[in-house]
Amino acid sequence: MALIEIDDVVAGYGIGPDILTGVSLKIEADRSTCIIGPNGAGKSTLLKAICGLVPIRRGKVTFDGAPLNGLRTDEILRRGICFVPQDRSLFPDMTVTENLRMGGYILKERHAVEERIEEVLGMFPILRERRSQYAKTLSGGQQQMLLLGRALVLRPRVIMLDEPSLGLAPIVSRQIFDSMTALKAAGIAIIVVEQNARMGLAFADWGCVLDLGRLVFEGASETVLSDPRIEELYLGRRRRTGTDG
Repeated sequence: MALIEIDDVVAGYGIGPDILTGVSLKIEADRSTCIIGPNGAGKSTLLKAICGLVPIRRGKVTFDGAPLNGLRTDEILRRGICFVPQDRSLFPDMTVTENLRMGGYILKERHAVEERIEEVLGMFPILRERRSQYAKTLSGGQQQMLLLGRALVLRPRVIMLDEPSLGLAPIVSRQIFDSMTALKAAGIAIIVVEQNARMGLAFADWGCVLDLGRLVFEGASETVLSDPRIEELYLGRRRRTGTDG
C-alpha cells in the first residue's frame, strides 16, 4: 500500500475555479518524488491540499490508509506530514534556536524538543554556529536550512517542499538538495515541487508532471528526464519557470 494515496482530487481556493481537476497519484514511502509542470498546473495547490491548507472539493487523500479529508492542518501535522512552503515563513525577529523550538510546539515534553533541536543542529552545522542570530539576518540558503530543520524537530514521516531552490544561487541550491538527500537516506519520504526541473528530477527517484490540474505523466526520474515530450515542454527552451497557485 502506498504511503499517500491521492484519488481523483479536485481542489481550489475559496469560491474560485478548480485548480486541481482530478489528480490521482500514489506516493511510495521508499522513494522521493519530484513534481514538475508549467505555471498554473496546480503543483503547489496539490501540496496544500494534502496538508489541509486548501479544501478538497471532491476525491480523497489517505495517509497510511487513513483519510485526511476534513482534518485540520495541525491534525495532519501530528500524523507525520510536514509542509515547507516557498515563502520562508520563519519568525524573523526570533533566533535560530527559538525558531526550531516553534517547530516542536505540538510536543508536550520540553526535554524532547531540546534533544531534537540538538539533532537538527548536528545535521546543519551552520545553524549551530548561528543559533543565537535572528532568522532575518541569515542568508537565503541558511533560512531554507532552518525551515528544513524546523520541520525535522517533529521527526516527520513525510516532508513536502515547495520550490526549495527559489531565489537561491546554484551552489546554495545544491547544498539544499544535498541536505534533502541526507533526509532521504534517513528514511523520510520527500515530495518536492521544484522550478529547476532538472535539479529536482536528478534528486528524486520518481517524477510526476502536472498540467491543467491533472497528472499527465509519471515515471522513474531518469525516464521523465529523457522523454522527448517532457524535454520540449518543461526542460527545454519552452520551459516556463516560476511558481503556480
